[in-house]
Amino acid sequence: MSTAEKFEPVGLEREHLESVVVRFAGDSGDGMQLTGSRFTEATAIAGNDLATFPDFPAEIRAPAGTTFGVSAFQINFGARNILTSGDAPDVLVAMNPAALKVNLDSLKPGGLAIIDTGSFSDRNLKKAGFEQNPLEDDTLSNFETIEIDVSKLTLEAVKPFGLTQKEALRCKNMWLLGLIYWMYDRDRQPTVDWLTQKFAKRQELADANIAALNAGHALGETAELPGSVHGFTIGPAEISPGLYRTISGAEAMAWGLAVGAKLAGLKMTFASYPITPASSLLHILARLKAHDITTFQAEDEIAAACAAIGASYAGAIGVTSSSGPGVALKMEAIGLAISAELPLVIVNSQRAGPSTGMPTKTEQSDLYQAVFGRNADSPIVVLASHAPGDCFEVGVEAIRLATRYMTPVMVLTDGYIANAAEPWKIPDIDKMTPFPVEFRSDPDGFHPFLRDDATLARTWAIPGTPGLEHRIGGIEKSYDSGNISYEPENHQRMTDVRAAKIDGIADDIPAQTVDQGGETGRLAVVGWGSTYGPISRGVANMRELGLDAAHIHLRHIWPLPKNLGALLGGFEKVLVPEMNKGQLRTLLRSEYLVPAQGLNKVNGQPFKIAEIEAAIRSVLEE
Repeated sequence: MSTAEKFEPVGLEREHLESVVVRFAGDSGDGMQLTGSRFTEATAIAGNDLATFPDFPAEIRAPAGTTFGVSAFQINFGARNILTSGDAPDVLVAMNPAALKVNLDSLKPGGLAIIDTGSFSDRNLKKAGFEQNPLEDDTLSNFETIEIDVSKLTLEAVKPFGLTQKEALRCKNMWLLGLIYWMYDRDRQPTVDWLTQKFAKRQELADANIAALNAGHALGETAELPGSVHGFTIGPAEISPGLYRTISGAEAMAWGLAVGAKLAGLKMTFASYPITPASSLLHILARLKAHDITTFQAEDEIAAACAAIGASYAGAIGVTSSSGPGVALKMEAIGLAISAELPLVIVNSQRAGPSTGMPTKTEQSDLYQAVFGRNADSPIVVLASHAPGDCFEVGVEAIRLATRYMTPVMVLTDGYIANAAEPWKIPDIDKMTPFPVEFRSDPDGFHPFLRDDATLARTWAIPGTPGLEHRIGGIEKSYDSGNISYEPENHQRMTDVRAAKIDGIADDIPAQTVDQGGETGRLAVVGWGSTYGPISRGVANMRELGLDAAHIHLRHIWPLPKNLGALLGGFEKVLVPEMNKGQLRTLLRSEYLVPAQGLNKVNGQPFKIAEIEAAIRSVLEE
């Protein structure tokens, strides 16, 4: 069968749900990320709002069947506004004992576990650390279960296509995806079309995967499943009209940078060195060569940063990216860009540290590094995106500020945002306000550190422009000529003006607003970055119960918005949830002397809504 069939038994009534959380888990070779991405596409087409959380193992290829190699993909989707990937799954799809071992504790009490019993051999149970078979004791007594020998049923479904057993078993994820498609009334046709295209050169693989998909769907249609397990319907979410697509944070950031360069009238050079989870930005931008984007994979982090600085010196916009360890290596080069006053955008996709830490787990521990992490008094602009779609706007804003103020701009995202996905309303680029760069062309009275009176940005002259020949470097320059200067008074003046230039950007960014609640009250919950979803939902839930809490979320980390101090002063208490040991809390305390309290976690996992709610209750009850 090469196409998806739409069939529903007569008399079957589906239960309507507002939202549901599903988690696919298996070995890193079981295709869990692919399964999740296909389900995400089908869910977006159905009109649901959604948020995803891909959870990768850190090992490149851990031994098959071990807990170290478990890969998972969680999706929260529904007919209401979805802000997080969900606190706990309602449904866990476990491809092997290790996946069950790692993820069972996260499943809601009474939740459904769909288990491939064909993988529960004595050898796999031992690898996963089970002393007894959890299918035969009371391990699963608090949950509903569907125990199916998916391996056997998949082999039967794909038998006509002549695959090897190894190739046939790789279709298991499609079999289970078919079952989930039936359960939540998803359309299989987009996945059929995708499989046909993906395996265009091997039709037997396309046909086998489609047959497995349909076989899983057919079992849901015909089998007698446990009493509470049946088909569900989740209506479309109410969202503003427009053209939407599902987007990851890495994709949105790449497109935001590309559009920002267009709005500035510049070509872009993106120079990077591979590092998890930042590498996807290079992969995406490498496919955008038709949009005046040059990508360069350097031999190391320092070379990548210096290449981007060289591109900016030559009249393009230089962009580089990394994660915390790589950004640390780039810092001397970033200092050069500060001294030379050249535009540069640095995207930091944060991950758990220190050192190599937990490369595939998310964290927010690079705020100190971004704001303070260079030698000397060397401020730069720091921005933070709060969701996958928000990365687009932040990418544009980073280009605008870098080119207008001739300064490096660091953008903080993280592993959760970079890999997660959500529906995104495609903007009308033609309606966005350009901010074209004006290069110096008049040689009269020129020197490279002439400044704009309003922005304090130095002039930008493309090397080779007649009469504007110049050189710049990292040694201190004379304020009056741009020549090398070791004069004490001049260094004081140059240090002060570089700081004043960054401070002045506070006049060019929006005043801080309150996301939810009033501008005064008992408690302000202040966040930044990917904590947005759980804070927003947690505050909303507490407000519905009558608690006096407001939500303030920061995009501009440095300089801070001009009104932020007065805004925070209107609240009796300030709570700062962040995935670090209290870095924004420290910044707010030092800048505004507010008695901010922290809610901190560094376990590599995003905040749960329940954690935010508990903290709000605790602070208000003090």
